[in-house]
Amino acid sequence: MATDSTYHGTLPLGGPIQRFMMLLGFKQRTAVIMVPYVWLAVFFVVPFVIVLKISFAQTIIAQPPYTPMFGPASVPNHELLLNYDRLFSDWLYAIAYGNSLKLAAISTIACLLIGYPMAYGIARCSPSTRSLLLLAIILPFWTSFLIRVYAWMGILGKEGVLNDALLTLGIIDAPLQLLYTPLAMYIGIVYTYLPFMILPLYANLEKMDLSLLEAAQDLGCRPMKAFFVITVPLSFPGIIAGSLLVFIPAVGEYVIPELLGGPDALMIGRVVYNEFAQNRDWPMSAAVAVAILLLLVIPIMLFQYFQSKAQEAPK
Repeated sequence: MATDSTYHGTLPLGGPIQRFMMLLGFKQRTAVIMVPYVWLAVFFVVPFVIVLKISFAQTIIAQPPYTPMFGPASVPNHELLLNYDRLFSDWLYAIAYGNSLKLAAISTIACLLIGYPMAYGIARCSPSTRSLLLLAIILPFWTSFLIRVYAWMGILGKEGVLNDALLTLGIIDAPLQLLYTPLAMYIGIVYTYLPFMILPLYANLEKMDLSLLEAAQDLGCRPMKAFFVITVPLSFPGIIAGSLLVFIPAVGEYVIPELLGGPDALMIGRVVYNEFAQNRDWPMSAAVAVAILLLLVIPIMLFQYFQSKAQEAPK
């Protein structure tokens, strides 16, 4: 007698197979979630702890050139903060921090003023044109960063392209000193980091609901007023993301001030390099680096905390 071997029932809710499958799915989710945390731990937390440890040491003539954390040659407890005491008492570091923050802030504002209209125009183009414009924005990344900075040295030099063009047009009578000036550093920073401002703004503006602007226009709102009342507030997350992507690396920038700013450009990135490579003072260099990180990370964490609190607040 033939029998139907197909089982039409379901596994019991508390069966061992179902419990195993649920446990397996939970482990898979946990593994996926843990990947970025492991990445941050290996490539951020561990290097930061090493640099923090070195910042409490003292310089010695040895290899490596700093005292160990433990052992007979370790630094006494009352001398652990000597590097940080020097950091906050020497005006050289204060001036370097101030110059770097000023350079980063002005460059971020310039990138925002230039990048916002560009991102807005790209977001409002047709899909085919939009792809070409985005390619033009991303295209400089295919060239070495160092080569692009060297190209600006050729453009801004006394015998560079810009001075030659101005002399040919009769606008100036003698070459201008453009290279090794603060203006050259601002040009280099804005040119280099402008895509980091455009892309987050574009991603935000491209998703905006255009019916809101149509509704405002139907209610008698002028286009310019609608832009500042509707478009700009809705694009605020993109503005914050782009500003952070420009400001944070610009504070510690070393290559651009070194090549375009000249020897008188006192920036914190150059101070870190000088302490590490020329003075061989690794502990002081580590203390400067830790201070830069805290200077940038703590305000960002506070901003994210208050922003999340504002989003969770009942409306």
